[in-house]
Amino acid sequence: MESLSSKLYCRYKHASRLPHRDEVLNWVEELLAFLFPERLQQEFADEAEFNRAYVQFQLDFECLLSVVFAAAGDTRSPAALREQFEVELPVIIDILQDDLIAIERGDPAAKSRLEIIATYPGFYAIALYRIAHLLDNLKVPLLPRILSEFASSRTGIEIHPSAQIGRFFCIDHGGGVVIGETTVIGEHVKLYQGVTLGALSVAKNMADHKRHPTIEDNVVIYAGATILGGDTVIGADSIIGGNVWLTKSVPHCSRVYHQPEIQIRQADCTEKLGDAGL
Repeated sequence: MESLSSKLYCRYKHASRLPHRDEVLNWVEELLAFLFPERLQQEFADEAEFNRAYVQFQLDFECLLSVVFAAAGDTRSPAALREQFEVELPVIIDILQDDLIAIERGDPAAKSRLEIIATYPGFYAIALYRIAHLLDNLKVPLLPRILSEFASSRTGIEIHPSAQIGRFFCIDHGGGVVIGETTVIGEHVKLYQGVTLGALSVAKNMADHKRHPTIEDNVVIYAGATILGGDTVIGADSIIGGNVWLTKSVPHCSRVYHQPEIQIRQADCTEKLGDAGL
């Protein structure tokens, strides 16, 4: 009888080689440092030294793409793809600056953009989404999902790389936010923690259909709200309150609130905690 180790070795021998997780994480952290020099740990004597470091970064990216393409059977040129990524990157830089503005304006606790860049999980997740979305648009296999998985594990915010999200996007706090694959989000949208923009259960053959909601411009969605379904549209300038559950569209300028039954009574402060029924 064939041993388990022999079976495992056979699987190992024929398996595709994925890029090492640390290699991907080092690449994206280095990219973020170039995009936001406040994050750079290295000091450069002059522009020539900076340029040499950036050229090496580009070569490392090509090597990473080579591994990813080989694993996925993609026959495209890593160098050509890297060049295309470079052409598109300035747009991502501009959009992220808009996202910074949205977070700074939308969060009274934000003291500066430097603080947001250095400490805000919402901005970190948005930045990785913007990079992953660009790679997804360029049809790079595996890498976009690896980036979104890392952002999720680090921040608790899960944004599918294929989601379409407009400028001036703000995630406040952010833990538990889920944004599905076919979600469309307009500009100047703000989400709080625990928001789910998800799909109603569909058959696998519906995977290519729009399954997640559309959120139009200037919408605020408060903590714990769940909005489901590809036909669900939240109209512009609407406010969706905390813990709301929606599977149907609402028109623009809507105010949607969940009103739980809350009972409050004035207790006798001389009562013991147990006697107060708490």
